[in-house]
Order: sequence, then structure tokens, then C-alpha cells
Amino acid sequence: MRILLDTHIFYWLFYDQQRLPSAARRILDDADAVFVSAVSFWEIAIKVRVGKLKADIPELLSSLEAANLLELPILARHTPLVSILPLHHTDPFDRLLIAQAMSEPLHLLTADPQLKQYSELVIQI
Repeated sequence: MRILLDTHIFYWLFYDQQRLPSAARRILDDADAVFVSAVSFWEIAIKVRVGKLKADIPELLSSLEAANLLELPILARHTPLVSILPLHHTDPFDRLLIAQAMSEPLHLLTADPQLKQYSELVIQI
């Protein structure tokens, strides 16, 4: 299975491991490939700037390879779905992550129950 991490799962993996559910750990251990979207870096960087999170973005980026994670860029082909997705969730970061997961396709690993409404590709833990 190929996995795309929701931003909070990605953040927990590096900065708050006790919040990462054991079910998520099992899924990550069994995955064929695990991706982190540029969307998540963007979201974390914004939240660091406004004081909602603490993270070292350059260090986080350099840690991807060591953690066996793959970077997923934002591509133009990911964006058309954003405009037609139902408004179950209005967060622009989550909407683009859903669109990426559906476009690739990848399974989106999240703890957010609202995202499950979008697709069977969403794994809500």
C-alpha cells in the first residue's frame, strides 16, 4: 500500500511520537511507500511562523530520506479536484491533500474523521 501522510501524522512522527497511534505505526511499517506532500511543509511552515507549532523546517526536510519518506510535489494535475470536492472540510491544506491522494492514487493516513467522507482512499486512525 502507498501512503500519503496528513500533516498532523507527519508532524507527530517527528515531533510528538507519543500522539502517533499504534495503528498508524503498523500501517507505516507495512507500507510499500510513504509520501509527504509539499502541502504539509507549507502548512507546518505557516503554523511555525504564527506560533502554533515548533519545528525546524530545513531539518525536517533533510530528515525525509533518513526516515524513508518520499516527497510529493504539488502538481497542476492535483488541483482540478479541489474545485469540485464537496465542502465536508474547508481547510485548504486538507482539501489539497485529498486531491493529491485521489489523483495519484495514494491512501491518505489521517486522524481527522471528517476526511473519511471524501474517499475510500482515506484511512482514518
